[in-house]
Amino acid sequence: MSTMKKIAVAALFSWAAGVFAQTDRGVVNAICSTDLSWCELAAQGFTRSTGIKVLQSHKATGEAGAQLRAEAANPKTDIWWGGTGDPFLQAAEQGLLEPYRPEYMNDLHSWSVRQYAMTQNLVGGFYTSAIGFGWNTELLKKKKLAEPKCWADMIKPEYKGDIEISHPASSGTAYTILAGLVQMMGEEAAFDYMKKLHKNISSYTRSGQAQAPNVAKGEVAIGISFIFGFDSWRYQNFPVKTMAPCEGTSYEVGGIAMVKGQRNKENAKRYYDWLMSPAGQAIGGRANSLQVPANKTFKLDPRIPLLDNVRLIKYDFEKYGKAAERKRLLERWRKEVESLPR
Repeated sequence: MSTMKKIAVAALFSWAAGVFAQTDRGVVNAICSTDLSWCELAAQGFTRSTGIKVLQSHKATGEAGAQLRAEAANPKTDIWWGGTGDPFLQAAEQGLLEPYRPEYMNDLHSWSVRQYAMTQNLVGGFYTSAIGFGWNTELLKKKKLAEPKCWADMIKPEYKGDIEISHPASSGTAYTILAGLVQMMGEEAAFDYMKKLHKNISSYTRSGQAQAPNVAKGEVAIGISFIFGFDSWRYQNFPVKTMAPCEGTSYEVGGIAMVKGQRNKENAKRYYDWLMSPAGQAIGGRANSLQVPANKTFKLDPRIPLLDNVRLIKYDFEKYGKAAERKRLLERWRKEVESLPR
């Protein structure tokens, strides 16, 4: 081969190596499990800020966890963020996540920091919010139904076919409800309660993000999900009201985590840190996704429903975040509740 050809070939390889290196530096692969609007705005904002392209899918937490398990031998995801924390804890237990402890821990609320401590830095607390009821005021008036205030109200016969909830196998929201009722009532009483509630359920949706829009648009009268979701529609002047159950309720600490064996580690860290920064956390309010953010160093959107007056149970994240406990409760729920006629 002539000297000129050798130089040309070397230049070609050098150019190709540079292109591939630039591609590796310029991409992060993510799964987002919070509201779609927050997912999209965050990806766009991070790319504008850093030039790094976000290849991001939107999945319910149960589905996201299943994808990480399926990809475990050859991970295609770098970072997973948003959505209820229990599936994150189960992924940590199953060895699917990689530890990351940010330097800005003092900027975070104590409930966020506890998630890091509990999981040896495998899962961080991204935001928090409480389970509650949302209802369409016009539909309830039309149906001549009273506004529900307590868990006890939801199993009254007059609400038959008028309540929507998500499915606990695919939805972290519904698993938070299931595990919360077990902790609040005791397991036997909770399953008796859910059998009665089952008779009033119109449908079990794949995602816990479905209840708020379905209630707001009048497709169902009452939804059980996180309160913030219903409030976001209320602030858009839809006929929606909300209530935290009088007996007490469960709550989430939404998760954020690095995936073990990720391909774009440095970009994943940059996306993680940006999402936890005031710039990233403030996007929730801009997206009408009104959870309480983990970062405490910036002014909250005034529409975010604080938990000061909500009767929160002492939720055992460690016990109910374990894969075996989730599997056991889901199997019992399928066998004793889902199998019943409605």
